[in-house]
Amino acid sequence: MDPQVTINITLPKSWAELTNEQLYYVFDLIGDSLSGTQIRAYCFFRWSGLGVVCRYGDGYILRKNRLECFVTGEIVASAMKSLNFLEDFPAVPVRISKIRKHYAADATLDDVPFEKYLYVENLYQGYIHTQNHQLLQEMGEILYDCEGVHFNQAEKMNVFYWWASLKEYFSRLFPNFFVPASAPVDGNLLGNPKPIGKQLRDAMNAQIRALTKGDITKEKEVMAMPTQRALTELDELAREAEEYKRKYGRSK
Repeated sequence: MDPQVTINITLPKSWAELTNEQLYYVFDLIGDSLSGTQIRAYCFFRWSGLGVVCRYGDGYILRKNRLECFVTGEIVASAMKSLNFLEDFPAVPVRISKIRKHYAADATLDDVPFEKYLYVENLYQGYIHTQNHQLLQEMGEILYDCEGVHFNQAEKMNVFYWWASLKEYFSRLFPNFFVPASAPVDGNLLGNPKPIGKQLRDAMNAQIRALTKGDITKEKEVMAMPTQRALTELDELAREAEEYKRKYGRSK
């Protein structure tokens, strides 16, 4: 071992840089309920191509290809900080683009019908309420258009992270309609005494009524709207309602 050898490594700096293979790997680790530090350590060594030869003094002998070098534990810990982003949800939705032969829907649902969004959102809220992984399976079948295809642990975690980050993304894109998940809200799904099924039905019906203006003949047209177009309209309606309330002290 040459004590002066330098080994260069390249690591992704954000969720958006991860390949499908890397996404599979990290979602599988998340599904194993590992700590953030453990996940970053596994990913660091896998993605850097480094292998641990042995412990040596206060550090380790690492190998990459045929090169070996000594590094302290502090150096490894410092290098792992570049993967800190793995402990947060993606700022912009990412997902495994293809599972087996089935391609994913657009990451931000830009061309996905509003009806499909509502259905998947109901499944997601059901999962949050029950932790039933079968609901993630159903979400995946819709988002990848692959009815009957079994999703493994990594693929289910992929679906969960995709939708959770999508909700945060929408909360920034449509701030009048969506309230960020981190903000406490009266009547939220988990704190509301009404059964979850009724809460979801009420929320879905309220959105449809708002977009159709109560005209049931327009419901089919509304449900076929691209998701982001429908949410843009709902965001504007929410903004107008809030402005009316500020002016007149009551809702329309």
